[in-house]
Amino acid sequence: MHDSPEVQPARKVPEILHRLVRWTRPRRRAAVGLLLRGVCYGLGTGAVSLATFWVQNRL
Repeated sequence: MHDSPEVQPARKVPEILHRLVRWTRPRRRAAVGLLLRGVCYGLGTGAVSLATFWVQNRL
């Protein structure tokens, strides 16, 4: 029987991961905005391409 309470071992996380998380936290909003912008550009380009393809095949 142990007298000390049950203690789980600490997770070993590299320091570089902690620094990366601290660096990305304030930039998350900008990254999401850029991702949304890229998705919108991609969808717009795809729609225009499909419309152009459709028009060319109709003529």
